[in-house]
Amino acid sequence: MTMEIKKIQLLSALLAAALLVGCASTDTSDDDAAAAAAAEQAAAEKAAMEAAEAEAAAKAAEAAANLQTVFYFDFDQATLSADTRAALDAQVAVLKDSNAKVRLEGHADERGTREYNMALGERRANAIANYLIINGVARYRVETVSYGEERPVASGSGDSAWSQNRRVELK
Repeated sequence: MTMEIKKIQLLSALLAAALLVGCASTDTSDDDAAAAAAAEQAAAEKAAMEAAEAEAAAKAAEAAANLQTVFYFDFDQATLSADTRAALDAQVAVLKDSNAKVRLEGHADERGTREYNMALGERRANAIANYLIINGVARYRVETVSYGEERPVASGSGDSAWSQNRRVELK
């Protein structure tokens, strides 16, 4: 019995399809032209959207390339200067428009014990991390690490070398 019902349903579906095909208009030139025009317009809109996205990405990359990524600190300090806050504001503007994650690497000069310099580098990195987070960068996107005095950029024992090593690098 179920097999007969399925045959009847199949025959009914075939009959309905045949009726629809028979009733359809044979003049499809207007439909084809409209479909081609719509496809052409959709392709043009897609190309324009892709071009706009590429331009926005290029502007963001250019802005990111011009941003300050190394922030310097005074001796034995982890407070942000006005210049540092201004540079971080520019970073915040770029980071809000992306999903990029950042790593803040804290550093100290060679003066002080290894443990003290590790803690100082961490305080410096955290100071910048907190500024970014308070200004709208999601916490999960900000990582901090301290290298203390272990990775100096300038060797030597003088004010010029020490001032270059008291830093946080944003990567």
